[in-house]
Amino acid sequence: MSPQPSEPSESELLEIADALLPGQAVDGARITAGNLHHVVLLPGTAAVRVSKRPSSAREMARRVEVLREVGRAGLPFVVPEPLTPVTWFGERTAVAVSWVGGAELPEGQGDPHRIGELLRAVREVAVTPRLRELLYAPRDKGWADLLAEQVVPRLPDRWRDECRRRLEAARDLEPVPDALVHGDLGGSNVHWGEDGELVGVLDWDQAHLFDPAVDAALMAWHGWDNLKQAVDPETYRRARIYDAPFGIGHLVGILDGRPLTNVEGYVRSIVSWLDSGQG
Repeated sequence: MSPQPSEPSESELLEIADALLPGQAVDGARITAGNLHHVVLLPGTAAVRVSKRPSSAREMARRVEVLREVGRAGLPFVVPEPLTPVTWFGERTAVAVSWVGGAELPEGQGDPHRIGELLRAVREVAVTPRLRELLYAPRDKGWADLLAEQVVPRLPDRWRDECRRRLEAARDLEPVPDALVHGDLGGSNVHWGEDGELVGVLDWDQAHLFDPAVDAALMAWHGWDNLKQAVDPETYRRARIYDAPFGIGHLVGILDGRPLTNVEGYVRSIVSWLDSGQG
């Protein structure tokens, strides 16, 4: 197994941003980190995404192509636009994407009508041949088998049988036609204006083709009561079933095709979620 790149310093990340966007002042940049990338934020100008690990580096070019394809779909909100080619910096890759204004809403808040409009807009994106080529689609039940074999046996006794039952309920849901699933909706990835209008949706790294009820479950970040008003009863039912075994954020880590590399850490996170009373 190849060693993981060392954690970059702030100055190294700023140097990458400066190399991608020469002439842009980076002194006032803010730096954040997600699951897959470090992000150098240049407010009003761009966001520079820098891979955190070899798998993210290798996948960045494909993810940028997904961003371009989604950007062509005519969505009623802004999708970040790649501003530079994907560029290698040693063992890392980086790309600059356009800035998206607005801000996230506090957790548990949101207008159900506008939440519903967002979910409808994403699920109605035409699945073009190019999107099918670019995106993973978990059409069989392999995701459920993997969780049943690698995760459920590692759960504490107090959760094992119940989570097995919940997982079986999710696995046995009647399949629906593939739709575009963002895979990480809610929180800082959805930007709203001061008037409550939807401005833009960021970070399409976990996009895949599957059941749109997955995105609905992710938008329960705004509260399940809000979501219940935002979607039809069947979508709401399916969203609750997908969320129930391990939390929808953990489930998406399997549905988008990424390998489960740190099983013990994944299980610890799930148990924390279950014990917190969210499950």
